[in-house]
Amino acid sequence: MANFYTENKNLKFHLNHPDMRRIVSIRENDFEDRDKYEFAPMDYEDAIDSYERILEVMGQLSAEVVANNAESVDQEGAKIINNEVHYAAGTKKNHEALTQAGLYGVTLPRKYGGLNFSIVPYVVAAELVARGDASFANIWGLQDCAETINEFASDDLKEKYLPMINQGYTAAMDLTEPDAGSDLQKVQLKATYDEETDTWYLNGVKRFITNGDADVSLVLARSEEGTSDARGLSLFLYDKKHQARQVRRLENKLGIKGSPTCELVFKDAPATLIGNERMGLIKYVMSLMNSARLGVGAQSVGIAEAAYREAENYAREREQFGKTINNYPAIYEMLTSMKVRIDAMRTLLYETARSVDLYKSYSQLADKRALTKEEKQEQKKVMRKADMLTPLQKLMNSEYCNQIAYDSLQVHGGSGYMKDFPIERIYRDARITNIYEGTSQLQVVAASKGVSNKSYLNLIREYEAIEVTPDLEYLRKILAKMTQQYEKVINRIMEEEDNEFFEFHSRRLVEIAANIITGHLLLLDANRDNSYKRSADLFIKMARAENISKVGFINNFTQQDMSSFKF
Repeated sequence: MANFYTENKNLKFHLNHPDMRRIVSIRENDFEDRDKYEFAPMDYEDAIDSYERILEVMGQLSAEVVANNAESVDQEGAKIINNEVHYAAGTKKNHEALTQAGLYGVTLPRKYGGLNFSIVPYVVAAELVARGDASFANIWGLQDCAETINEFASDDLKEKYLPMINQGYTAAMDLTEPDAGSDLQKVQLKATYDEETDTWYLNGVKRFITNGDADVSLVLARSEEGTSDARGLSLFLYDKKHQARQVRRLENKLGIKGSPTCELVFKDAPATLIGNERMGLIKYVMSLMNSARLGVGAQSVGIAEAAYREAENYAREREQFGKTINNYPAIYEMLTSMKVRIDAMRTLLYETARSVDLYKSYSQLADKRALTKEEKQEQKKVMRKADMLTPLQKLMNSEYCNQIAYDSLQVHGGSGYMKDFPIERIYRDARITNIYEGTSQLQVVAASKGVSNKSYLNLIREYEAIEVTPDLEYLRKILAKMTQQYEKVINRIMEEEDNEFFEFHSRRLVEIAANIITGHLLLLDANRDNSYKRSADLFIKMARAENISKVGFINNFTQQDMSSFKF
């Protein structure tokens, strides 16, 4: 039987990272649930074994159900019938199969029907689903909304809605509006409180809402009259059973056609406040978006893995001029570059996931007992690291995903342009990853602070301090020279004291930092397992060439040159 988890040793490698022992220990609070729940782990080894068993089920279902339905889902798509979104037949089968297998709500506390899994195995599962079908990954992945409910909602809301997620109730985050795309502080959908009924009512329009007709929706709305910025926004939970929301249209998209993207109209729709008023965007949606960006990172890796496998299989079978095309340098260079970039994507993704895992595990622990001084310091440190890495991995992984899908189609030649091969669908699905949940340009804006305050440079220094085996020392020396080059170019830019000049070069600076950080992570992977040495060697050398080019452009570019780019 096909299994996307067991056939990919890279996933188990990241699941068994040394940091996982500490993450699991904190998450399980020294395994306090072992006497309360029959399925709670007894120790670390038992927890990892539970993760692996669930991931094996997910790997099998992703390969044998989700992937097999992907083509029919792409052709059929979703539709509206009597103001309800109806999934494609294959999407329904996927959802039923994963619900019956208990693969929803696995990160939730056990008292709500979850398995209390940490973030890392959840991200592995997200990658597996996305490899099967990127469009279904959106529907499955929106259970992230449950994490927001668990983290910020009242106990009554948690007790009512969190068990539903494990039962297969779908979720959505209703944020975007026609006049408020990425600039969410411009949201105008109105929330009005009625004292007599002790209920909030929503009125307005939302657009580009993924899985918009979900059972449970988190809706960002303006609760404070007379406001026009983020301080007037609150977050609400809307239950589909109220039937006070119209699905006005489904968008006709380039890709991820199985994932319904809706325009919604709320008309006196009753809703419940999540947390405190005025904190909707400032606190709750920011947390939700960071989770979503980690999810898109996983989706990008899954799509890239699917694209690479299609290219590799095709190149091994396709003969031209007497030999299979994988024996031609022009092709095997492309295939190797794809594989190396996927290793790079994955190591950046899981380093981010571990940081998020530690931060959230400490937050969960703080609800049970007071954290020690050392624990609070560690929590702040990993939170800063998670904030730094989240936009970085979303930027790099989505861009690499698009490049790998592009190259895979190129390997297929004319055949890849036809709908007879899966790469045509995969190529279209990849395109959204560097657009939604914050475009690449917005990820650069978020990450550029780490350049200007030298947080990325400090993180690189931390990686530099980790010892590696002698046979890998040459790679660390290359990275050290790249870091010196990076520091010089940052200083040169900052000395200009021109914010527009900095912003103009910010993407180059962010990508230079990302290349060095990812190089260090691959180096550390090789230090754990020598089979990653090839990827570390090739990536670092490719990254060095890219960085030299970017630095050369910056150093030969003046403030006066900027006028050439303005039309």
